Amino acid sequence: MKLKGKVAIITGSASGIGAAIARRYVEEGANVVIADLNLEAAEAKAQELSALGSGQAIGIAMDVTSEAAVNAGVAATVQHFGRVDILVSNAGIQIVHRIEDFPFADWKKMQAIHLDGAFLTTKACVPHMKRQGGGAVIYMGSVHSHEASPLKSAYVTAKHGLLGLARVLAKEGGEYGIRANVICPGFVRTPLVDKQIPEQAATLGISEDEVVKKVMLGETVDGQFTTVEDVAEVALFLAGFETNALTGQSFTVSHGWHMG
Repeated sequence: MKLKGKVAIITGSASGIGAAIARRYVEEGANVVIADLNLEAAEAKAQELSALGSGQAIGIAMDVTSEAAVNAGVAATVQHFGRVDILVSNAGIQIVHRIEDFPFADWKKMQAIHLDGAFLTTKACVPHMKRQGGGAVIYMGSVHSHEASPLKSAYVTAKHGLLGLARVLAKEGGEYGIRANVICPGFVRTPLVDKQIPEQAATLGISEDEVVKKVMLGETVDGQFTTVEDVAEVALFLAGFETNALTGQSFTVSHGWHMG
């Protein structure tokens, strides 16, 4: 029960990586807020996790691009559980185009969800963490926080930006016991990734099998996808590591795709 009594807000956690992190946190005794754009799915996931009998979970609607929605969600968390110890900024989407074909509206949407969402949730949680004497902020980056790939200008830009935000928070939050780190997964076989396979095949003029073997897994050491459970274990480790020895860092979980 490494997180017994801790309260965690996890954005985009009704499914995928966020849901796996939420499950792992609840298993370790945390009280978890499933913050998702889809309230029905968030409440269903919260009910499922509460039934595990370790920590509690509640579901709330949160549009991470709306300052009012984020502030309301954090306030509801503190009202319900009395505090917030852990923020996992996980909400994200993917849109792929070549730079010259990238609609500006889609570019802005990508930056809003990934970067504005991380900033707004951080801004709302930090005052509570300061009053409590510390906390952990975990951003969901990507191998694309360090590497670039064709068709992903908006995503790569946003994921690089999370490194900067984490490092500034590490500097500003250190004296208050607030730690900030970035998890950088490789390709994880979620619906987000499944959607990319035919899109990239069409844009690059190759088969879907080639997208998987060459584009997605070609740089790994074993040709394997990273799992949601792999990422959840790293998120658990970072949430439970309570000193500034690990802050302002990125942790790559990618079967060796990116090293360093």
